[in-house]
Amino acid sequence: MAMDAKEIELRGKAIAKAMQESEPSSSLLKLLGDLKTGVHATEDLLRQTRIGVTINRLRTHKDPAVQRLASELVSKWRDEVKKGGVKKGTPSKVANGSASPAPAPSGTASPAPAQQKKKHDVAPDKRNHKTDKVKYQVTGQEARDNCVRLMYDGLAFMSEALPDEILAVAKQVEAAAFTNAKSVNDEYKNKIRSLFQNLKNKSNPNLREDVFSGKIAPKRFVTMSHDEMKSDARKAEDEKLEKENMNQAMVAQVEKSISKDFVCGKCKQRKVAYSQAQTRSADEPMTTFCECMNCGNRWKFS
Repeated sequence: MAMDAKEIELRGKAIAKAMQESEPSSSLLKLLGDLKTGVHATEDLLRQTRIGVTINRLRTHKDPAVQRLASELVSKWRDEVKKGGVKKGTPSKVANGSASPAPAPSGTASPAPAQQKKKHDVAPDKRNHKTDKVKYQVTGQEARDNCVRLMYDGLAFMSEALPDEILAVAKQVEAAAFTNAKSVNDEYKNKIRSLFQNLKNKSNPNLREDVFSGKIAPKRFVTMSHDEMKSDARKAEDEKLEKENMNQAMVAQVEKSISKDFVCGKCKQRKVAYSQAQTRSADEPMTTFCECMNCGNRWKFS
């Protein structure tokens, strides 16, 4: 039996909660199984419930079984929408008799899906405020409007969401950044540029998805550091690099220099050998490794 929009939304909330609380994969597989048998997808239904956004996040889940079932669902719904999701009467039937959530300006339901489908004619990696014909002038200040535009371009990259949905999130992020900085100052501009660069990072799609879906709230997003916004893969690479460089630096005794500028915290002597290595990203400061020649105490700092 087909689920209505309310039932689908409840399943979506249950999935989001299960992800947040790291529940066993069996819980997610059960919920995904219910959706696979109970959802007959139409564009209106997916747009109303936003269940597709939730399921997309599961495609990178640590459990391969969850990844596989989530990918199957996305493919199944995409095919259903292409085959008959925009036919007259289909959206209301799937939504259990409810009216379309996004009626066309004329008051009829059928033109809206066809009109929205044109937005997806642009390749995901080419989407921006120009291709989507978005009116980003929403704040009354040119400088802030330009920042809304940047946030839109970052969120639209590789996205299949509708322009109005992306613009709504872009406005929230810009507003949060402006509230933090309290004016259009250098802090505000630098933060917006940093957020844009991280959103456009091809190797970190989860960040875009999490910000768009609300998993990362705008207030939280605008206070995150560069390290916090890195993908799990990048963090793992940096950690590996740091460990390798640290090992190399600690064993390369012949390259160490003796300095009287450093004081051993253990014996208080100024007989300290030190070496430096780039243990993290190139834009991070070098790490200094110290060893007291008197008592053998070792420490490091950046």
